[in-house]
Amino acid sequence: MKLVIHPAIDEERLHKVREAAGTMRVVNCEDYEVALTEVVTATAFFGKITPELLENGLGLEWVQSPTASLEHYLFPELIEHPCQLTNMRGLFGDVIADHVFAYITCVARNLHIYLRQQMRAEWEPIGGRDQVTSFATGPGQVSEIDRRHIHLSDCTIGVVGVGSIGSEICRRAHCFGMQVLGVDPHVRSVNEIGAEVWPMDRMDELLANSDFVVIAAPHTPETEKMFRLQQFEKMNPSAWLINIGRGAIVDLNDLTAALETKQIAGAALDVFETEPLSSEHPLWGMDNVLITPHVAAASPRVAERHLATLLENINAYVAGEPLKTLVDKRRWY
Repeated sequence: MKLVIHPAIDEERLHKVREAAGTMRVVNCEDYEVALTEVVTATAFFGKITPELLENGLGLEWVQSPTASLEHYLFPELIEHPCQLTNMRGLFGDVIADHVFAYITCVARNLHIYLRQQMRAEWEPIGGRDQVTSFATGPGQVSEIDRRHIHLSDCTIGVVGVGSIGSEICRRAHCFGMQVLGVDPHVRSVNEIGAEVWPMDRMDELLANSDFVVIAAPHTPETEKMFRLQQFEKMNPSAWLINIGRGAIVDLNDLTAALETKQIAGAALDVFETEPLSSEHPLWGMDNVLITPHVAAASPRVAERHLATLLENINAYVAGEPLKTLVDKRRWY
């Protein structure tokens, strides 16, 4: 057995890889031409594989992607090759769920509006300057300020894609007391994540019943442009769309139109069809839009988890055991 790595990794990680590999030879290739030569006798590969490398690697049994998403990693020859492919899924569930609920609590408490007002030194409670507390209209009555804030346990969240990330979002939502719905090609048990998970053909029902619709699906041929005007028309006018999946899943022109016409209440977006988002795009100027620059997975824990997944799969490969993050190459996940 022989593992080829390209691009090369640092010495600290390489030492741990070689420890996990045991008697398997590990070649850390600084140079692409060296990788082309070494892959000829390799059985395993970690890094950015190319059609040329794959063509030389006729004996490859296993390829490990350094990424969780595969839309920029897969190519036809790799899909058809008999090698097994693993990715880095499962590293970001808690981190991205944190990001999603940062969006949700921000919207629920109107922080996206209050932060903008803070920049203008403007004291203006949402709903009216004169209604400072609920008691402004009398005990037991609901003020306009109260109406303009969202009580999360009264809300329903709909999660599109209930994999490792979507499942963690469902768990967090359940802890907030929200009703939790999900759609996924692979329907899972509801008990462990506090969600009712439906097959994809019930997507319209999820859209119609959700106050927050969260896209946590990967980019695949099936999910590309999944959200267009037809989907926004099925959402409630008071609902928010949250996308931490992939930008290609949402048609940005249609989303912009839905926001401008108040078809939906707002959007919180970490990913876009084209990144970075053009500085001229109208989304930047909308008060009902939250934009973050593809950072939902950012965490000081990611590097250690990345290495742990690689080592876990090396251990499994050397021992002849099933690989831990095996993907279906034709489905892209």
